[in-house]
Amino acid sequence: MNPSAPAQAVLTPIPALSDNYIWMVQKNGHAFVVDPGEPGPVEALLRDGPVLEAILITHHHGDHVGGVRALQQRTGARVYGPRHENIPVCDVPLSEGDTVDLPGTGLRFQVLDIPGHTAGHIAYAGPLDPGRPAVFCGDTLFAAGCGRLFEGTPAQMFDSLDKLAGLPPDTLVCCAHEYTASNIRWALQVEPDNAALRERALDVARLRARDLPTVPSSIGLELETNPFLRAGRADVRAAAGRHARSPLDTPQEVFAALRQWKNDFR
Repeated sequence: MNPSAPAQAVLTPIPALSDNYIWMVQKNGHAFVVDPGEPGPVEALLRDGPVLEAILITHHHGDHVGGVRALQQRTGARVYGPRHENIPVCDVPLSEGDTVDLPGTGLRFQVLDIPGHTAGHIAYAGPLDPGRPAVFCGDTLFAAGCGRLFEGTPAQMFDSLDKLAGLPPDTLVCCAHEYTASNIRWALQVEPDNAALRERALDVARLRARDLPTVPSSIGLELETNPFLRAGRADVRAAAGRHARSPLDTPQEVFAALRQWKNDFR
């Protein structure tokens, strides 16, 4: 091991609440977290560990901001969040085009506007290390799924997902919930003949049998197995049309039908 080599960033999905993940990135003895829905799991990792320098928020829902105030008060960490949403604490409001430089880590992220799940939802995209890009996308893109449309329109969510799909294929998808197994059960209804999806289902079952996270995913894997990113394919359009009992002429219409199908899926 080269003692002069720069430290590699350590990416950790921290289980929280019932099925949330709080993401922590540590480097050079410093750390930031993304969407802390509660403070306790973060505080446990900070004991005798890194200094929490920053808290990044993607949107205003309580299971993403519930721990922000306590962590900010106890650590002095700077809070970054969406410019157009009301969150408990926000030292640095952000929107697309802004950049975030994380103190102590040397890491920089670009901010993306990705409305749909909420009206002002944002994501943070950038390299954790050279050759290891990541995106912290909250509840917009999930492993084999996407977020519900609480405030935005299908067209907005379609455009937001298209923006994320345009990131490099090796980009790590750091989403905020452990929904992968149920998402895959639905995805197999849409694409039962998708060999990559069937293989992913086996991998996910093995991970969950050991109580291990199924994330991060990657943009490349999502493009192969996530119906919401595959709305332009003829077979996905046909499946969505059969379920909707209506002809679907555009990828946006296919997406809207897929989202309604997933809403009703049990």
